[in-house]
Amino acid sequence: MSNIHFQEKFEQRHNGPSAAEAKEMLEVLGVSSLDQLIEQTVPSQIRAARPLQLPTALSETAYLKRVRQIAEKNKVFKSYIGQGYADIILPGVIQRNVFENPGWYTQYTPYQAEIAQGRLQALLNFQTMVIDMTGMEIANASLLDEATAAAEAMFMLFAARKNKAANVFLVSDNIFPQTLDVLKTRALPFGVELRIAALSEAELTADVFATFVQYPAADGAIVDYKAFAAAAHANNIAVCAAVDLMSLALLTPPGEWGADVVVGNSQRFGVPMGFGGPHAAFFATKDAYKRNIPGRIIGVTIDSAGNYALRMALQTREQHIRRDKASSNICTAQALLAIMASFYAVYHGPQGIKNIASRIHDLTVLLDSALQELGYNQLNKAYFDTLRFDLGAEVAGLKSEALNNELNFFYDGATVGISLDETTTYEDIQTIVKVFAKVKAKNAADVDLAEIAANLGTAIPAELARTSSYLTHEIFNKYRSEHEMLRYIKSLEAKDLSLCHSMIPLGSCTMKLNATAEMTPVTWAEFGGIHPFAPVDQTSGFMQLIGELNDWLSEITGFAKMSFQSNSGAQGEYAGLMVIRAYHESRGDSHRNICLIPASAHGTNPASASMAGLKVVVVKCDERGNIDVADLKAKAEEHAANLNSLMVTYPSTHGVFEEPIIEICQIIHANGGQVYMDGANMNAQVGLTSPGHIGADVCHLNLHKTFCIPHGGGGPGMGPIGVAKHLVPFLPNHAVIEVSGEQGITAVSAAPFGSASILVISHAYIAMMGGEGLTNATKIAILNANYIKARLEAHYPVLYAGNNGRCAHEMILDCRAFKNVGVEVADLAKRLMDYGFHAPTVSFPVAGTLMVEPTESESKAEIDRFCDALIAIRAEVAAVEAGEVDPANNVLKNAPHTAAVVTADEWDNAYSRQLAAYPLPYLKLNKFWPSVGRVNDSQGDRTLICSCPSIEEYA
Repeated sequence: MSNIHFQEKFEQRHNGPSAAEAKEMLEVLGVSSLDQLIEQTVPSQIRAARPLQLPTALSETAYLKRVRQIAEKNKVFKSYIGQGYADIILPGVIQRNVFENPGWYTQYTPYQAEIAQGRLQALLNFQTMVIDMTGMEIANASLLDEATAAAEAMFMLFAARKNKAANVFLVSDNIFPQTLDVLKTRALPFGVELRIAALSEAELTADVFATFVQYPAADGAIVDYKAFAAAAHANNIAVCAAVDLMSLALLTPPGEWGADVVVGNSQRFGVPMGFGGPHAAFFATKDAYKRNIPGRIIGVTIDSAGNYALRMALQTREQHIRRDKASSNICTAQALLAIMASFYAVYHGPQGIKNIASRIHDLTVLLDSALQELGYNQLNKAYFDTLRFDLGAEVAGLKSEALNNELNFFYDGATVGISLDETTTYEDIQTIVKVFAKVKAKNAADVDLAEIAANLGTAIPAELARTSSYLTHEIFNKYRSEHEMLRYIKSLEAKDLSLCHSMIPLGSCTMKLNATAEMTPVTWAEFGGIHPFAPVDQTSGFMQLIGELNDWLSEITGFAKMSFQSNSGAQGEYAGLMVIRAYHESRGDSHRNICLIPASAHGTNPASASMAGLKVVVVKCDERGNIDVADLKAKAEEHAANLNSLMVTYPSTHGVFEEPIIEICQIIHANGGQVYMDGANMNAQVGLTSPGHIGADVCHLNLHKTFCIPHGGGGPGMGPIGVAKHLVPFLPNHAVIEVSGEQGITAVSAAPFGSASILVISHAYIAMMGGEGLTNATKIAILNANYIKARLEAHYPVLYAGNNGRCAHEMILDCRAFKNVGVEVADLAKRLMDYGFHAPTVSFPVAGTLMVEPTESESKAEIDRFCDALIAIRAEVAAVEAGEVDPANNVLKNAPHTAAVVTADEWDNAYSRQLAAYPLPYLKLNKFWPSVGRVNDSQGDRTLICSCPSIEEYA
């Protein structure tokens, strides 16, 4: 055996520095080993007592073989369940060049607009598509899912209501059950009363502030809401509609019959079902609400040369500014999926979308007529794609025969719902007819489908048929051939800096390797083609994968159980706080409403606490950036009778392992509270310590940070929560698929397991790394950060460090002194683009600083390249400080420099083109050019344009 060469470990591919490079870096730090560095960094009292107990690491080949076996346990039946989810045909040019392309899925949220113009354009296309289809005036760049978008609409309209005494949200009794479930959760903390009623019978009383309808309704019926909307408006009641985007190709859009807010899911536009996600929800409303709309809006502005440019507008990260006063805690959207949906609209164009919608409707009418000929009673008089049959006692026989033919319908008592989609064929109709015929012991051949098809009518009433045009912009009308479509996708991709180009050293965001082997299974039909409400015996592959991930993450966090429902980190925060709320209520402590939050916390923490109905009390930090334990103790004791929880990030937002963290947890527990740990910095904990070991009660994990799900240009994300044993009974349940016990809180997102299809990425990462590999990754992340600190601290003050002068996995570089000579931290961020890098996190958690996190996946060479760039930029600042260059006209103030600027005939700057474009030698070998000059933010906010301008305006 001793002569056999063992297969290389995946860990060696995931971690950037080689053993030799790590040794060189340790020498720079003056330590003899990685373990010595960890001993100097991680407090001994929190160190794990034993190694992680996880299965032996698998090679990439072995993992893909194993996960294929797991996938094959899922049964991909033909799904006619509907309820907000439909099977799709994803054009190959979009699947290969967007969904499976790291040039699209590894980018960060476009906070640095100059190197994100490609995805900004794609998201602007998405907004334009939504505005056109819904008939509304303004739309955002996506939300998490339809149910949470509905909840955001409820909260926005509640906050904006004129009659502050009104607290009733009047909800149609014919909406999707998962949407109602999430509305119940979000209404609870604010005392919003959900009044559920048949709207035809409901009274529009003075206590109602808004109403909510589904169009088409959950059972598929189409209702004309025009008179209802007019009556609501006459009573100062707003109208919100959840819609099926595909149906709006044929139906009058809600904006034309009086809706104030329109929400929904763009999943039908080319995004796989994926057992529930990820999918891009949309939120469209009237221009009057533009300052209230949740999430991100992409806006049109100009750059420093006056050229067309795009940026995130208005609400960008408002929770970091307004904190507990923020109108939403949303930090992650579903950018990658919104981009896919927008490309789907570009690929098909208005006629193509109408053809798809018409085909779906025609096949639905054909099926309706055929089954009525067999003697079945169809209940929907007007419909788009969904039929509802009253089967009475025959329902059991139908269900059995349908399963024999691998068909899933939607069963509700004695009624059966059948929802068709773009994958449905004429042959599928024949199969369904045969199944229904057999139940009645009839011959399907007696139904002449060809004759019915030849005389097909419509089930859409004339007064609800769409007459207005949509997708009229040239972008949706010029890329009909695949060649042109491919070039358009690539032209936008080329404008974006992603992990394909260079490290993205964002503090708190953990932009690490998204390995190809981790990503590969996501697009398999056995994962992508499963409906979230498919029968449990068809989803055993998913159940195995989720079960294993639950066990592994429970071991990593030291908790008893995980909930995978939260599909973003901020939503995980909210879910964790609602679980704590339910726990207190179970003990008769419903009065506990005080949440202690350190001044250094992520902005989503106070925003999430506010959304959970808690009152935020801020705890001071000392001069070293650590929690002021005396202040914490004083406030915990002051509020002991009402203390709900502490929200704490560990290591701290300042990048330090705070020594007294166990004492902090004990103080909270001694005063009756629970400890919520923000898992944003879990990448510095895995294998070395854990939230459960430290003393936390609940923690969310950003799977799109520590566990390798890619950021996708601003989403998808996943924020599952782990809880201690006493909180397990309160984990989120779901109205359709039971995932918790009787005491579980109502749902926090639309699907039972959130964005389930991307859980396979984290499953792959853990399986291929194993316990030792994960621990080594944490150690390397800490090594890489401390190496950067060692290289840069002679040039930039590093704000905070532990007792031994070490940072955790990230550090804060202080740039505030540069302001004395007119150099802003934003100037450094823009200048880094000229060096081919995305800026670190700017001005958070301390204004005027850069927060740097390299992750374990970056090699020494890449880290050195980044350090060289920052050192060169510091020399450029020094030239301003010394008065050697014009303080208003220099490489920093004019950055970034585009190719058009550098190659222009005229050059009137006091510095050379060489310095502008190629300040360091490596750039001559591999230069990434920003596609626009510095973006004008104030211009974009003064004149908000959030849809594609006309071609004349482009010119």
